[in-house]
Amino acid sequence: MRCLIQRVTSASVTVNGQTVGKIGPGLVVFVCAMETDSDDGAAKAAKKTANLRIFRDDHGKMNKSLVDVAGSMLIVSQFTLGADTSRGNRPGFSFVASPADGERLYGRFAEEARGLCHNVQTGEFGADMSVQITNDGPVTIWLDVK
Repeated sequence: MRCLIQRVTSASVTVNGQTVGKIGPGLVVFVCAMETDSDDGAAKAAKKTANLRIFRDDHGKMNKSLVDVAGSMLIVSQFTLGADTSRGNRPGFSFVASPADGERLYGRFAEEARGLCHNVQTGEFGADMSVQITNDGPVTIWLDVK
């Protein structure tokens, strides 16, 4: 599973002009299921994300996790994270999971995150979404979990 994680002060996602997810301080996680991913990998990625120590402690060091700070998580599906740009100028997506598998694994990631985090919101799988993010830091982490 491939994730792009951003620490935020606030974020929201809208579909067709309607807000479907909104959080305050926490993480926005863009998630892409790859063709070789499994349910166990999705759960492992969610656990790793929730426990990444990328929030400041009392001394200003990144020593606390989302779980430690009782922050929120907004999970957004984004198959374009799986783009293969090794040939030509048009990205290829042959290594991305099928839509059915992608949706299942996205759901598994969200399910695991809900068991770990205070507040978990999601976008709408496969929808054309508008995501508003106020990045904090900025802190942006790339995570690949096999």
